[in-house]
Amino acid sequence: MKTNYLMLHTITRIVALIILSFSVYLFFAGHYTPGGGFIGGLMFACGLLLLYLSFDLNKIQTVLPIDFEKVIAIGLLIGLGTGLNSMLFGDPFFTMYFDYFNIWPFGEVALTTTTPFAVAIFLVVVGVALLTILTIAGDEA
Repeated sequence: MKTNYLMLHTITRIVALIILSFSVYLFFAGHYTPGGGFIGGLMFACGLLLLYLSFDLNKIQTVLPIDFEKVIAIGLLIGLGTGLNSMLFGDPFFTMYFDYFNIWPFGEVALTTTTPFAVAIFLVVVGVALLTILTIAGDEA
């Protein structure tokens, strides 16, 4: 018997889009207000988890073939790279740099080396959260 979950799938698509968009907002808002890579990563993982719960696990893995172990590894490498970057200039490990640059068409923009580190945290949190949950969900005990 095939069951049609049209309303569930439609609402899930809309709500997941809102959650994923809000997670990106939280990520970028984290430099001057509460937020950042950790909470943005948790919200992003929740948005993807909602898709996994609403649709079939195999269907989502077909549409989004993401290897979360690689996502964790990439996040860890980016995080390590931001720490080692400062040592190239003779500064202590994880020294962060900050400056203003005039970038057309945005004008004066503040750029900092904490952004790649926040990306690293974001990737590690998304990878660990979803890898843990999907590993438990995939167990055939």
